[in-house]
Amino acid sequence: MANKSDKIVLTGAAGLVGQNLIVELKQQGYSQLVAIDKHEHNLAILRRLHPDVETILADLAEPGEWTAAFVGARVVVQLHAQITGKFRALFDRNNLQATERVLAACAQHQVPFMVHISSSVVNSVATDDYTETKKLQEAQVRASSIAHCVLRPTLMFGWFDPKHLGWLSRFMARTPVFPIPGDGRFMRQPLYERDFCRCIAQCIAREPSGETYDIVGATRVDYVDIIRTIKKVKNLRTLIVHIPIGFFALLLRVYSVFSSKPPFTADQLKALSAGDDFKGVDTEAIFGVAQTPFEEAIRESYCDPRYSAIVLKR
Repeated sequence: MANKSDKIVLTGAAGLVGQNLIVELKQQGYSQLVAIDKHEHNLAILRRLHPDVETILADLAEPGEWTAAFVGARVVVQLHAQITGKFRALFDRNNLQATERVLAACAQHQVPFMVHISSSVVNSVATDDYTETKKLQEAQVRASSIAHCVLRPTLMFGWFDPKHLGWLSRFMARTPVFPIPGDGRFMRQPLYERDFCRCIAQCIAREPSGETYDIVGATRVDYVDIIRTIKKVKNLRTLIVHIPIGFFALLLRVYSVFSSKPPFTADQLKALSAGDDFKGVDTEAIFGVAQTPFEEAIRESYCDPRYSAIVLKR
């Protein structure tokens, strides 16, 4: 079982989950955190917010001195992931090749335990590069000799979010008209980052080897109602306009031609309308984490003065 003074290594630490997790772990008293990420801008944000955390700029898909950070580590939290992108090679490189090297480093330095962050998409009816490589990544972890647990979160939102609800929130604040695909009645189960990070912290402390946890947002809410909630908490006057799904998908494809990192892709639109209804564990019973009411979590995510204005780069 991990102690608060044990060395905890986080891969992909400068991303959405990592930034929130470091805030949570520090609040819980963890004092020896090592953050590894290849995104220089986002790692600089982490370094500025947490000068007491050791940071390492490194591409995990490449061999390097970053593996020395695993010496003496009690737990590795594997967070790195390619979530969006136009080419399969990006997903293979950053979800599979990077994971292979991280697992090798764990084995070499005899790391006792890994918390692997997978995704609810492994249970999805959708088929895309992210879904397929996350399934393969999870299989890599299971095939390794390292004791581990697996967490599969649904769509997440919270502080620092450069994509998903964070991007939608900022877009809504600067446009007079907000488009909604179809009637917008696509049921979502968004998971508040801070709640998820509290579940991760429990896994670090308890080291539940061999367990897999589907972590699902406790509120089932339609996409259009998510947008309306964001509009409400931010006191926006934006007009919400419904447009046909086919036309919406066409606009996304056109946008992707001009953007190398589109915040919302046609594949994600397909996943949005796939009709998934995920079943998750009772986070309060398993982890002692009572999930934050949805509107309260949205308000804290996008109106809190501490971190809501800090946005990562994609």
